[in-house]
Order: sequence, then C-alpha cells, then structure tokens
Amino acid sequence: MKDAPWMRWQRSRNQNWELRQKRSDTHIKTIEEKYEINLHVNWNMHLWTYLKKNNINSLNDLISKK
Repeated sequence: MKDAPWMRWQRSRNQNWELRQKRSDTHIKTIEEKYEINLHVNWNMHLWTYLKKNNINSLNDLISKK
C-alpha cells in the first residue's frame, strides 16, 4: 500500500498500515534535516518540548504549518 499522492513525505507504517507515530524524544535537528525546515531553536531540544511550548498537537500539524 502506498501513501496518498498528496502526502509530502513517505512515512513508515505499522503492521495495520496505519502511520507510525514519531517518537516524542526525537531531537529537533532530526526533524529539521528530514523535513528541510528551520525551526529556529536549539538543535538538541526534543520534539515534545517544542510542540508543547508552541501549543502544537502533532508533528503533522507542525509540518503543515511550515
């Protein structure tokens, strides 16, 4: 099964073919490199910290806003 044509990046899936959630302890540097964005924060901040600080619900919401 392939991702929908409108999806910008290929995401890994679990055994039920649902999109796998990104780990919340992922460093911002990893997110910036993978999605080619600059969030203008310290590279070693964790994703969950950034999301909480900016009142963002998920990585998907973050990416779609950029």
